[in-house]
Amino acid sequence: MVSLTADMSPLQPDRNLALELVRATEAAAIRAVPFIGRGDKEAADGAAVDAMRAFFTTVNFDGTIVIGEGEKDEAPMLFNGERVGNGRGPQADVAVDPIDGTSLTAAGRNNALSVIAVSDHGTMLDASSVFYMDKLVTGPAGVGVVDIRLPIGENIRLLAKALGKPVDEIVVSVLHRPRHEKLIAEIREAGAGTRLMTDGDVAGGINAARHNARTDMCVGVGGSPEGIVTACAIKALGGHIQGRLWPRDDDEKQKGIDAGLKLDGNVYEADELVRGSNTIFVATGVTDGQLVAGVRREGGYVYTESVVLRGASGTLRRITSEHLVSKWL
Repeated sequence: MVSLTADMSPLQPDRNLALELVRATEAAAIRAVPFIGRGDKEAADGAAVDAMRAFFTTVNFDGTIVIGEGEKDEAPMLFNGERVGNGRGPQADVAVDPIDGTSLTAAGRNNALSVIAVSDHGTMLDASSVFYMDKLVTGPAGVGVVDIRLPIGENIRLLAKALGKPVDEIVVSVLHRPRHEKLIAEIREAGAGTRLMTDGDVAGGINAARHNARTDMCVGVGGSPEGIVTACAIKALGGHIQGRLWPRDDDEKQKGIDAGLKLDGNVYEADELVRGSNTIFVATGVTDGQLVAGVRREGGYVYTESVVLRGASGTLRRITSEHLVSKWL
């Protein structure tokens, strides 16, 4: 089996693959442009899926989608188990979200991204049978300090001490959902501030792990696919991530058990979500956000901003690109 690091120097294992994958997220983001603010999230997602799938065929790798948009009979989505790439090159597990934040895109709101995450073959947890995951994400200061099993107030105090800042300067990102009303109240009771997200689970986690971001922690129940994707990015940022699967009912819990997943409050650490450090995370902004700027059209040109995170080297690269409108829209 060829790995992502084969035939390349130790600290530069997958640079070419990472940069090739950016073309696929750029394509998905650009194709979504006509649907930004138009209220049709299915149309936006469908256009992004088609563009991402087309560009995957040009990439030199043999990928299998572990985290996709559903099962095979839900075409045209990029489905779990689908083979992507041209079949030549390293074998890899792939997680995709052509638009993380379809509702954000449809409404013209911030923080929608097009995302791909990749790791060595057989290293990515397939949590697709349980849709939700309770997560805790911080930057490097939280490693060995915070723990999802502790009360949120205690985690806030521990992180504040590790960061050397007062509790009232800590900002915690949480998805704005009814299920989080108690959690939000507890964060505020502890003295920290909240940043409530309407969507954009992946961007929220990554922003909490970046050293120069405006948030310090991201917590709460979001998508389990987004948890796996975020873990690939956190590996490169040196941050902390933990997750507990959160089945919605007994039927989903049984599906998770049948799939071999650990439930009943089991905590998945970073290396259980994605094994090893050889991960790639690429994202292109669809709409403006803290992580990247959204697609911008001016005259005959379209401008995109993307980030590339590589776990093996611990680097974050920003890529700005200029595209001819006549070639795309």
